[in-house]
Amino acid sequence: MRLRNLVSSLLFAAIVSGPASADVLIVGNKGEDTVSFISLKSGKLCARVSTGKAPHEIAISPDGRQAAVVAYGGTSIDLFNIREQRLVRRIDLAPNAGPHGIAWISAGRIAVTFDRSNSVALIDPRDLSFTSVATGQRGSHMLAVSPDGRRAHVANILSGSVTVIDLDRMVKLRDIATGGNPEAIAITRDGKDLWVGDHSGPRVRVIDLATGKLAATLPTDPFAIRLAMTPDGKTAVASNFQSGTLSLFDVRSRRPLRTIKLSGSAKAMQVTIAISNNSRLAYVAETGSDQIAEVDLRAGKVLRRIPTGRGGDGLAVIKGNCSVPDREP
Repeated sequence: MRLRNLVSSLLFAAIVSGPASADVLIVGNKGEDTVSFISLKSGKLCARVSTGKAPHEIAISPDGRQAAVVAYGGTSIDLFNIREQRLVRRIDLAPNAGPHGIAWISAGRIAVTFDRSNSVALIDPRDLSFTSVATGQRGSHMLAVSPDGRRAHVANILSGSVTVIDLDRMVKLRDIATGGNPEAIAITRDGKDLWVGDHSGPRVRVIDLATGKLAATLPTDPFAIRLAMTPDGKTAVASNFQSGTLSLFDVRSRRPLRTIKLSGSAKAMQVTIAISNNSRLAYVAETGSDQIAEVDLRAGKVLRRIPTGRGGDGLAVIKGNCSVPDREP
């Protein structure tokens, strides 16, 4: 009887309190110029909203209320109200062109790379002002910002280098030669090491930022097109484009941990990674099949696949809820 009463009490409490808060997955659908807001509780679409041309990478504001989405096919970024799933404003950043890598650093600072103008802009979304600086390199595609928000590190695919930008003064500090074709880039939580993937070979390079020199070269499957650090700072995750796998590394020891098979195929066109706040789940864009693989990093397996719009690529995960309509838009 006591057990029955306890179960009844727990069920009643669950009904009264309602559903627990769930994460929202935001996806830039570059093949149809939209952004999707998806409930991760149900895996269903809450809203799909029009964007600028070829939306790509996504950054979340520090207060968690807005998402900034680059229009890689143009010169602008879009700011969305996440709770209401609506466009707030579009910021044109011409003559900069081809916005791609993006980081929302503070309320008044968004850093963006532009790989057609080979430049970096620092934007104040409150008054729409921005300042730009040239990298002097080619293919300035992705970036990683230091934990203190003072330095941007830009991967230059065609120049085999990483450019370091002082974001306080908006000046170029130096180029770090990496060799190969660097694109994937991530910085450790302590800001000491920069991890860089290479198109030209199955490897990730670790750079000691104090010296600007190579500290380690680690093997991946072909080839690491994106890198992400788990929020707990312990694990680096590489998304391997040609093999449809993830490579996991211990950040502190700089050693490989495991390889997780997703599709196992280049046809999936596996690219962007977003990781849950608890560091347990990874969301990986399989752009070629218009879906996101939800991966349990501890168990090393795919839990489910979530449909997106056409060419879903840029990703962000944010704590909160979104309402799924009776009929998906």
